Amino acid sequence: MIESTAWDPHPEPLAVASAPCPEYGSGSLADLLPTLAAGMAVPGMTAALGELTPADRNCVFLIDGLGWEQLRAHPEDAPFMASLLAGSRGGTGRPITAGYPATTATSLASIGTGRPPGEHGLPGYTVRDPATGALMNQLRWQPWTPPQVWQPYPTVFQLAHQAGVHAAQVSSPTFENTPLTRVALSGGTFLGRLTGEDRMDLAAEQLAAGDRSLVYTYYAELDGAGHRYGVDSDTWRGQLMYVDRLVQRLAEQLPPRSALYVTADHGMIDVPFDERHRIDFDEDWELRAGVALLGGEGRARHVYAVPGAAADVLACWREVLGEQFWVASREEAIAAGWFGPRVDERVHDRIGDVLAAARDDVLIIASEREPKESAMVGNHGSMTPAEQLVPLLEVRS
Repeated sequence: MIESTAWDPHPEPLAVASAPCPEYGSGSLADLLPTLAAGMAVPGMTAALGELTPADRNCVFLIDGLGWEQLRAHPEDAPFMASLLAGSRGGTGRPITAGYPATTATSLASIGTGRPPGEHGLPGYTVRDPATGALMNQLRWQPWTPPQVWQPYPTVFQLAHQAGVHAAQVSSPTFENTPLTRVALSGGTFLGRLTGEDRMDLAAEQLAAGDRSLVYTYYAELDGAGHRYGVDSDTWRGQLMYVDRLVQRLAEQLPPRSALYVTADHGMIDVPFDERHRIDFDEDWELRAGVALLGGEGRARHVYAVPGAAADVLACWREVLGEQFWVASREEAIAAGWFGPRVDERVHDRIGDVLAAARDDVLIIASEREPKESAMVGNHGSMTPAEQLVPLLEVRS
C-alpha cells in the first residue's frame, strides 16, 4: 500500500523522495471505473484493479470525505461497512489511494475520467490558469472557464454509453449542470434526488434498467461535517451512522448480476487551532517573499513565484517549513509522480512553481485571503495515509 510505494530512480532531495506517491495504475481512484468498464467490454478500458471480478451491472457509491483510517477507527458507528472490510466474515474491503492532491475536484475528475490529475488537468483546489494568470477554483469553477478546454478527455460514463452500457449518475439536483459534473462525471443520464434514501432507491432502479449498467451515486454531507466540526465529533459520527444505513439500503436492493463499490474522494485530519499547527501565510513575510499567487489548500499548496524568483521561493519554503512539509519544485513533483506517470503540456503550468504537502498535522492558512477555509477544523489534500487512503468496499448480488 501507500507506505511501500516505489519512487522514480532519479536523484531528488530527501524531502521529496520520502513522500509516498499515490498508486496510479495499480491501486488508485483513477483505476476503478476503467476496471469496471473493462469487465463490461467497453473498448479502450484497462482492468488495473485485476482482483475485481467483472459484473454486468456496476454501481459506485462515492462518500465525500470517508477516509479508510476514519472508517477503521469507528466500526461501531458504521457496522455494515465495517462488515465489508477484509478480515471480517466474507469481507474483502481494502484501501486504495485517492491521488494527489487528495481533494474533491481532483478526485472526482480522476474517478470520472479514469485518468490521473496530470492528464485530466484538475491538479488542485485552486490553481493558476496559464491563459489568464488568475487562480481558478476548480470546485466552484470560478472564474468561469470553458469546461471542455480545461478538461478535454471523455469520461468513462460517456465511453460506456457509446458502447451500449446503460450509464447514469444519481446525485443532488444542485450538481446536474455544474462545469465540474460536465467535465468529470457526465455521460448517459443524470438523475437528481434530494434525499440520500431516494438516491439509493433510484440507483438500484438504474442498475436494473440495463443488461449492462454503470451507475454512480454520491453523498456530500459527511465531508461538510468533518470540515466544520472535525472527524471525531458527534456530528461527524452521526453522519457516518446515517451513511452506513444508506450503503446497507442500496446493498439490499441490488438486482441480479450486480456489484456495488463504496469508496471516497479523500480522508481527513483535524488540525489544532494554534500558531504552531496553523502557519499563516498572510502574516509570514518569509513565506510571502517572491510569491505572486498562493493556490491549492492548507495541506496541499501550489505556490506561484514572481518571474525569476522560483528557486529562492523553493529554498525559503524548505527552510521555513522544515520537516513539517514535503516541499518540491514543480519539476521534482512531476518527476516523482505526484500527479501521475505523465503531465500533459496544457497542465504543466497549472502546477505551482513550488509544492508544499503537509506531513504533520499542520496547515498553511491564509487568514485574510481565505477566511472560510482557514477556519475549518477538518482538512485534507496531502499524501499522509489519513488523507490519501480511501476504502474500496464491495457487495455483490
